[in-house]
Amino acid sequence: MTKSSQVDQDLIRAIADLLNKEDLAEIEIEQEDFRVRVTRSYPNEVVTYAAPQYYAPSPQAAPVSIAPAGSVPAAAPATIEDLASNPGTLTSPMVGTAYSSPEPGKASFVEVGTKVTEGQTLLIIEAMKTMNQIPAHRSGTVTRILFKDAQPVEYGEPLVVIE
Repeated sequence: MTKSSQVDQDLIRAIADLLNKEDLAEIEIEQEDFRVRVTRSYPNEVVTYAAPQYYAPSPQAAPVSIAPAGSVPAAAPATIEDLASNPGTLTSPMVGTAYSSPEPGKASFVEVGTKVTEGQTLLIIEAMKTMNQIPAHRSGTVTRILFKDAQPVEYGEPLVVIE
């Protein structure tokens, strides 16, 4: 056993002791390229373990919106920062996967040009296996849709522009 493995084992034991002492179910610690997660199981509970997964950041393509036929294009495309500060822009309230329709193969909740009322569902964001309906934050007309169906989204990412 190498010295670094011994240190890791000592750290894990210390975390496990803290877990039991504080009566916690789980502790996760991450530092630079080292991450450890310790969980406690209870009698009659099934515990499964998964190998750690490391993800490289995926390149993000610029969002594309399709204007309705006969519309006049804007003078210059807005940057993500401009869109996020626009009061008509609905930003993602969470990290997850954005869906434009209630089910695969069904019609989208809204399209560019759709008139919406405050509280009307615009999209769904799936987070931790839960489907979260995202309502319009204001009434108006959808002028831009800034995500593709089944696209991963981040917190604060602009999704829809309502003017």
